[in-house]
Order: sequence, then C-alpha cells, then structure tokens
Amino acid sequence: MLRTILLTLCLATPLCAEQVKIPQSRAEMQLSFVPLVKQATPAVVNIYARIMAEPQRTPLQRDPFFRRFFGDPEAVKPRVQNSLGSGVILSSDGIIVSNHHVVGMATDIRVALSDRREYTARVLLADEDSDLAILKIDAEDLPHLPLRDSDTVEVGELVLAIGNPFGVGQTVSSGIVSGLARSGGGGGSGRGYYIQTDAPINPGNSGGALIDTEGRLIGINTSILSRSGGSNGIGFAIPADLVGAFVAQARAGKGYFERPWAGMRGQPVDSDLALSIGLDPPGGLIVSDRHDASPFAAAGVDVGDVITAVNGQPVNTASEMVYRMSVIGLGKAARITRFRDGAFEDVEVLLIAAPDDPPREEMQLGRRSILPGLTLSRINPAVTAANNLPFDAEGVLVLDAGDVAPRVGFRDGDVILAINGASVTRPAEVRDAFDLRLRGYDVTVQRGARRLALRFRV
Repeated sequence: MLRTILLTLCLATPLCAEQVKIPQSRAEMQLSFVPLVKQATPAVVNIYARIMAEPQRTPLQRDPFFRRFFGDPEAVKPRVQNSLGSGVILSSDGIIVSNHHVVGMATDIRVALSDRREYTARVLLADEDSDLAILKIDAEDLPHLPLRDSDTVEVGELVLAIGNPFGVGQTVSSGIVSGLARSGGGGGSGRGYYIQTDAPINPGNSGGALIDTEGRLIGINTSILSRSGGSNGIGFAIPADLVGAFVAQARAGKGYFERPWAGMRGQPVDSDLALSIGLDPPGGLIVSDRHDASPFAAAGVDVGDVITAVNGQPVNTASEMVYRMSVIGLGKAARITRFRDGAFEDVEVLLIAAPDDPPREEMQLGRRSILPGLTLSRINPAVTAANNLPFDAEGVLVLDAGDVAPRVGFRDGDVILAINGASVTRPAEVRDAFDLRLRGYDVTVQRGARRLALRFRV
C-alpha cells in the first residue's frame, strides 16, 4: 500500500515528470519509436496526381478504311486517372523524391504536408526503369530527411516504413531489413536493385520513406511481392545512394537520368562455371559480349573476363553492375576488379554515356511516301543501348511504325536490313527506296532473334 501511495505521489510531481526522457541509445529506441516518428514524419508527404490517359486505339481504329465502322477515335475524350502515393522531402528548399509510377505521367501534382499545407509540384527528373522521380515545390525551411550510405545497411536492422497506404492517411509500420542486393523484385523494367524489408508496405506507400533508427533515409518504398495485392512481408525499397544520384542530376538541370554505359553483357557465375575457370568461391559476372566502343574495352576488359567488384563492392548480376555505375556517376572513374587466368586485377574505367555517334538522323516519312508516318533512326551505341539491340546490329531502326506501315507487317522496334536486296544503314536510304514507287517491295527486317521478309505491292 505504501509503495502504491509513493508511486502515485511521484507521478504527480514535476520532478518525476522530468525523468521521462527521449531514448538516447538504440537499445532504448527499441522500446519506443515515438521520438523517431515525431522527428521523421513531417518530412514524408502525401502526393495526389492526376493523369490524363489517352484512349487506346486498335490497329483497325487507326486504319482509314475501317475507322468509319468504329467511329473517330480522335473524338473520344481522354480519361482522368487519379494516383495516390507518398513522397519524401530531401532538402529545405522543396526537393522531393517519389516513384515514377506515382507521378511520372501526371499532368497535375498536389503535395500535402503533414501539417496540412498543400503545394503544386513539378517534375524535375523522372526515370521509369529505376521507378524514381524528383519533384520540386516552392517552399522554404521544410523538414527533410538525411540520406544514409546504402552500403552501411545490414540485414536485421530495425526500420520504419512511412507512407499513406490505401489513402487512410499517414501511417507508420515497423520491421527489419530482410535482404540486400535484391534484383528485379521491384517496379520499373526489372533493372532495379533493391533493399528488401518485412515492414508492411501497401498500395499508397509507394514513394514513402524507409528509415533507420536514427531517422536517416535508407530507401524509397516502391513495391511489394504479393498475390493478393496486400502486404505479405516482402517489400522493396530503392537504396538511398541511387536517390542521391538522381537528386544530383536534377539539381544539375537534367530532365532525364543519364546512366553510365557499360557497353557489355554478361551472366552470373554459378558453381559449375566457377569450377571450370578456377574461381573460388563462385561469384561475379562473366563478360559474354562487348561493344568495341565500350569504356571497358578501352580499359582492357575482354570477353571471358569475370568482373567481381566495382569500387570494392561485390557484383553478381547485371542489375548490381548498373546500380554501382549509376551511383558513381558519369565522368568519374570506377575501380573494376576482374578475374582472368587465375588472378585478380584492378583496372580503372572512365564512366561515360553511350556515344551518340554517328548521328541518329531520325526521320519521319511524309504524306507522299507509300508508308507515311514511318519514323526511322540510324543505329549507333546510344540507340543500341536505348532499344536493347545486339551490339553488332546494323540497318535502320523503326522507332514508330505509324498508321500505314503496320498494315504491311512493320512493327515498332524492327530493324530494316535491306530493301529489294540492297542493304540500308541510313534513314535517307529507306526514304529514297520507297520514293521510287515500285510495283512491289521485298523488305528484310530483323525482329528480335528472327529475320523476316515483308513483301507487299503498291
């Protein structure tokens, strides 16, 4: 009874109230996330995006003859789609990061802060492959989160995921880092490199923050692995180092993210392959193909070499390689560790963009052409990289088949190799061949791994 009375008196006095303090260590932090949440949540925002979706037109609707049966597709008004997601303030002057799939195609973006202030945002830089977008709002003295070095993150660390799941309002969930170096698990085109967490992430969390117990941003929540659409404890976040590279390019005035170009392709080294080349333990990426203009070629890397590390960090997949190079950035040198003839060696590779040489000479055939609207490009390393073409690709690339060319078999991405037996390498050669208005044409095209012959009469 006496202990109860003393405890009651203690709780009622200011002296005892002062003894309630903010956790000062990680061990104390594990007992309560309240101070951390109060510190971090003001830097996480809700994003409301409006997208004007153009109506899709079928090939028959594009055909001038059949258009009369389907009505004029141009008369169909675009549909308005609303997108809901999250974002993270990274600087006091209003730089915000979110996901491309949240804001990348938006025509109107509203950002709502935790104190209910709202701002109109504009996209500075967006990239579908990495599923990242950098936004800017006109505001000052904003709360923001610092970025943490992604290479210091370890499996088992406590983390918090902050976002706006299902549009219910800002929500915090906790978990741990359950995996690193996850490739192809998130959004984008599968070229990503992700941190895996079991902190519950649901629709609307996209673009939100994954933070550590010191309030530093370690990743941007981007997707989940789920059959039902709800969180099953497997979520993915884009590492903060890549976010930092995006912010740097956005501040430099870039409208799109420029990745360093490797100019080579490879495959992971499994145990059987490692045994055959004397590599122990198995790991790395063996070079299977290489462009002559590749910066790796200039550094002496050849087909058959195994790349095991970039700047001391191990790489085992192409996604890891792209990530490491993207974080280092264009114009800088990377220290590449390669394995050749039973020995490891470090070489220096200058990271460059894919050369846009010779000029692309992009051209759209005019109304008087037999294939009006056909848009063509000369092939160079930059075009090869952007369209995932073989390094030895030759010919003329079809960027857009237009409305008429699909009727005779052309598709976007086809490479025109020859017309009536004459090889072509420049768009002007294709234009001139079609301007002859011959009675018939025999066009050889490369479509993926297949070589096709398109024959049509005029």
